[in-house]
Amino acid sequence: MLPRPAQYLLRFDDLCPTVCRERWSACRALIEEFELRPVLAIVPDNHDPDLERSAPDASFWEQMRAMEKAGATVALHGYRHLCTSRGRSLVPLHRETEFAGVNMQTQHKWIRAGLRILRDHGLDPKMWVAPRHGFDAYTLRALRMEGIKMLSDGFARAPFRRQGLIWIPQQLWAPAHKKAGLWTVCVHPNTAGNEQITELRCFLRSHDARFTSVDRVLEELQPRELAASEQAAAAWRLLRMRLSRFRKNVYGQLRVRKRHQTQSGQGQQSGWISF
Repeated sequence: MLPRPAQYLLRFDDLCPTVCRERWSACRALIEEFELRPVLAIVPDNHDPDLERSAPDASFWEQMRAMEKAGATVALHGYRHLCTSRGRSLVPLHRETEFAGVNMQTQHKWIRAGLRILRDHGLDPKMWVAPRHGFDAYTLRALRMEGIKMLSDGFARAPFRRQGLIWIPQQLWAPAHKKAGLWTVCVHPNTAGNEQITELRCFLRSHDARFTSVDRVLEELQPRELAASEQAAAAWRLLRMRLSRFRKNVYGQLRVRKRHQTQSGQGQQSGWISF
C-alpha cells in the first residue's frame, strides 16, 4: 500500500554512550519539539574509534529507555560497528561491512550478544539496522532465530515482506519533499552540523503532520510482498544511488590528485601536470 500524501520516518544512527553530546542534544531537542517517534539505531558494544566523539554519557541508556517509552523504536545497529568484512550485501552500497560475508555462526553469536546488551539495559529492540547497509542471507536467518522480525533498509516506497522479515525502507539522508510513499530519513548525529539541523527543523515545521512511527506504519500500511513494478523501481533507485556515490568517489580522487600534483609542481621551474 503506497501512502498518499507521502509519509516520513526519522532514523538516528550510530547511537552509543560516546555519541557527540552537543549534536545529539540538538537532535533530541527536535524530537521533543515535534513529538517525534523515531527509530533509534543503537550500537550495543561500540569498538569503532570514529564513534567516540564525547566522553561516555552516564545518562545515555536512561535517555534511550525514556525515548522508547515515549514511542520510539529501538533497533540493533550491528554489534561493535567494526566494518572489516568485504562480503556482498543484499543492499550493495558499500564494500566494507560488519556482517555481510561473515559466517553464519559468528553472525548469530554477534546478534545474540548485541540483543542481550540492549535488553540488559532495559530496552526492547524490535528492528535491525545494518552498519553500512551490510547484511546477507545469514544475517536475516540469525535475526529470525532471535525473534527480530523487522529491518530498516531498501529503496522501495512502501514497507514490504521479504525472506521472512518486514522491511521498512530507508532511502534518504536529508529531508526531501515527496508526493507519495513512505520515506525514512537517516540522520547521523556525530556528523550532523548546524546547517543540517536547521534544514531538518524547517522541513519538520512544514511537514510535521506527515511524520509517522514504526508502530503506525505496521498498523496502517500492512506490509506485503512487493509488486514487480515496485521491485523494478526500487532496483532503479538503488542503481542511481550507487552511480551517484561512484561519481563522487571518482571526482574526489581526481581533486586529491590535482592538489598533490599542483603542490609537487610548486618550486619547480617547469613541468607538465597531467590529469
